[in-house]
Amino acid sequence: MAESTQLQYVWKQISERAKNIISPISYDHLFKYLDPVDISGRKIILRSSSDTNAETIMNKFADKLREAIVKCDLGVSDFRLVVDGSDVFTLDAEEDAFDAFTPSPINKNFTFDSFVVGPGTKFVYAAAKAVAENPGETFNPLFIYGESGLGKTHLMHAIANDLARRAPEKKVLYTTCENFLNEFIDSITQKNGARFRLHYRNVDVLMIDDVQFLKNKTQVQEEFFHTFNELSAQSKQIVLTSDRPPKEIATLEDRLRTRFEGGMIADIQPPSTETKIAILKRKALDRKCVVPDDVLELLAQNSGHDVRTLEGRLTKVIFASKLHEEPITLSLAKQALNESVNESEEQEDVTPDKIISAVCSYFKQSREDLLGKGKKADLAKARQICAYLMCEMLSLPLDFIGKTLGGRDHTTIMYARDKMEKLEKLNDKIAKEIDDIKNIVLKK
Repeated sequence: MAESTQLQYVWKQISERAKNIISPISYDHLFKYLDPVDISGRKIILRSSSDTNAETIMNKFADKLREAIVKCDLGVSDFRLVVDGSDVFTLDAEEDAFDAFTPSPINKNFTFDSFVVGPGTKFVYAAAKAVAENPGETFNPLFIYGESGLGKTHLMHAIANDLARRAPEKKVLYTTCENFLNEFIDSITQKNGARFRLHYRNVDVLMIDDVQFLKNKTQVQEEFFHTFNELSAQSKQIVLTSDRPPKEIATLEDRLRTRFEGGMIADIQPPSTETKIAILKRKALDRKCVVPDDVLELLAQNSGHDVRTLEGRLTKVIFASKLHEEPITLSLAKQALNESVNESEEQEDVTPDKIISAVCSYFKQSREDLLGKGKKADLAKARQICAYLMCEMLSLPLDFIGKTLGGRDHTTIMYARDKMEKLEKLNDKIAKEIDDIKNIVLKK
């Protein structure tokens, strides 16, 4: 516990500094009535008059107050607000619940250096680098759109990784639209809206993946609109991704659409064959594997637009090489990819109905059960494999697959796709089941 005289002296110095960088009106209404309570570590604990007062300070003046604290050079470098009787601004709460930054779930391998630039990604790559170099100043917001699996998330993580190296003091928050939605719902049910707003608005860079899922979510759009405005007013950087441009997101409010379109809109195009080969070379290098050029060309052929699928084909070949203890050759690659089935010629005949029939036959499930609401483990697994195969073999929109599989939401399809994609690489039994069903589909 800091002595009263020392505490008062420290706060007096800080408040005098704050007067010089905060407008007189704001200071008189917000800061004049803050009282120093204690010094804990390198933080000064300040008592505010109300939750509203504390939230306003955190949302609009936190950086200014920190600046004043640091300039005083008195051994403290940050602050913490408490409010008597508050459930949010309290010393009893977990510190990171309201004023500490929780590290973003960023993939350290997704960097600008590891992103293979092709003709269809030159522009969006340059835009992402410009944002990382001058956040909040160049393109705000940066809106990246394109089909699933083309590298949108990679570029977002690359921005975050570059900022961590270039400006580690910046608070960067990456999340998905689904997480934003779930946390917003939790904030309503748990009555901690203030904490939710502080979490998303007290950042320097906010990045949200798959904002197309905002459609039909009126309350979430309302909250996101105010978050967007708050950050934009403070020149904080916003980066968004979607599978379609703002004008094609159904039921998106016009006020959000115009804000999305007010920055830089950059589309990410499917890779050319040459770019696919370059991506495969990079992936093979990362795995310390030597893959001959003819094998790389084989992998790039008839692989669709999804880079994930491309990487999955490479994974199968590398796995086959290790399994049989043989070097990677064209014949080994063909065997691993089931080229005997003649993928390229039969691919055009694949339909959602054929995939559903093959899955039902393989797992001995009725079509009604597969498309129904049953949640038994074996049924759920069959349904998820079905969704994954539709994504991989047909590259259909998630909305369409969801409707085909009994009217399910696209987030459910996305979850199934990502889950089975991971399991196929890690679980030999799942990988065999998926390959067996593919063969059934392609031979029909």
